[in-house]
Amino acid sequence: MSRQKPINCLLFFIFAFLLFQLNAQSDEQIPRYKTGFATVVKIGADIQKVIDEKYKDVINEIPVFLETDLMPSIKPVEYTGTNQPMRAVFISAGFIDLINLVSHAKAIDSIQKGYFEKYILILSKESGKKELAPLSEGNTEKFNTESIYNTQRSYFNQMAGMVLGIELSHHYLGHFKKYKDKLEDSSGNPIPINDLLTPTEWEESMREGARVALNCGYGIDGIKALYDAIAKMKERPSWTSYFLPKNAKVDKIKKELEKLEKKFFAGDL
Repeated sequence: MSRQKPINCLLFFIFAFLLFQLNAQSDEQIPRYKTGFATVVKIGADIQKVIDEKYKDVINEIPVFLETDLMPSIKPVEYTGTNQPMRAVFISAGFIDLINLVSHAKAIDSIQKGYFEKYILILSKESGKKELAPLSEGNTEKFNTESIYNTQRSYFNQMAGMVLGIELSHHYLGHFKKYKDKLEDSSGNPIPINDLLTPTEWEESMREGARVALNCGYGIDGIKALYDAIAKMKERPSWTSYFLPKNAKVDKIKKELEKLEKKFFAGDL
């Protein structure tokens, strides 16, 4: 990624800006999910503002770009060729679908216990080669109330905040620089950075992701739901590695997140 020509850098910046404007308008017209790319861009900008001052110049002011890929993914990227390298993350269209659907399923579970577990079975069969399947009975009136969507938006924001916080931290914690030449296989197919990180490196990025997300006002319930969904899959699709390392112990991660949240509210984080 770091060897792209300068013109690509400019084009991607313009592309991200235009998509931000487009989604900012279309979100208001969509009667269902009002959480989309524009929402994620705003969350990314919020995170950039709370990163430690010594790292602020490392991350682009608008740190989120969009790929049209249907497979859920998030990847750290860097574009050089200008005075200030552009360091950000790519999220896919499938990423937005994933966290919208998971957050909605989790919200529905609050009024119909067991719904989330059933959705995980569907999600575990999604290869990412096509658009993710809609929720079962997703158009049912009781599943689409304002109360449900308020809960859905909360989970969405929390998932996005934590995932973005983790992925952006790879730039200033040195992980991207260490592994950038290994993020594609010999055929040019992307490799999730989570497949390369050591357990210590991932834990470091997880703690930093939690710190910046909490400082932006995003809790941990959303990311716990996403990690639970992945952990409960009998066979994980390959795209899940973009969000959680294959051998990660989710119970341990959730306990660590809960400790970090307590420290944050105690003013110690």
